[in-house]
Amino acid sequence: MDPLPPFHDDLDAALTEVWRLLEEGPALRRNAFHMPALATVDAHGHPQVRTVVLRAADRAAGTLRFHCDRRSAKAAEIAASGHAALHGYDTPAKIQIRASGPAQLHTDDALAEAAWAGAMAMSRVCYGADPAPGAILPTGDAYALPDAETALTSGRPNFCAVVVTLARLEFLFLDRRGHRRAAWDRADGWRGCWLAP
Repeated sequence: MDPLPPFHDDLDAALTEVWRLLEEGPALRRNAFHMPALATVDAHGHPQVRTVVLRAADRAAGTLRFHCDRRSAKAAEIAASGHAALHGYDTPAKIQIRASGPAQLHTDDALAEAAWAGAMAMSRVCYGADPAPGAILPTGDAYALPDAETALTSGRPNFCAVVVTLARLEFLFLDRRGHRRAAWDRADGWRGCWLAP
């Protein structure tokens, strides 16, 4: 039987593991935290969940960043509520991470410009799609994408970076010898506590 990991009974080690996984997410495409689920609330108070690509995780700032089309429902929901939550689960490691906090859309500032400059050509093309995300189509192919060159200018007005400033992190590790669940709140200086799994 494998030995229990160092974070099994150590809150500080568990928090370090959470951030290690989140910080690896943007770089490792096959990492479970590369494409977490994003949860928002729509104008009717209904929860909405979809997958996003994690673009940056910054432990020092306590932030996570992803990108979206500012014409999308998720952008409108984040703008209206000012909050978002993300969730990822790594099946082989049996680790779940939940992260939530205030979320801000960056559309025309230096952060958005830097994120756009760092975006891959195929990503930029998606932001130039016509019509906007979520529009009703008469057929599945009734939309247009610009070529990569045109997308440099046509996609930029629709692009935004979203930064979630984490207020809370939760961690769950599943093991038959004893599950471990923990939470950390920014308001508590990131001091953690164990929770019943």
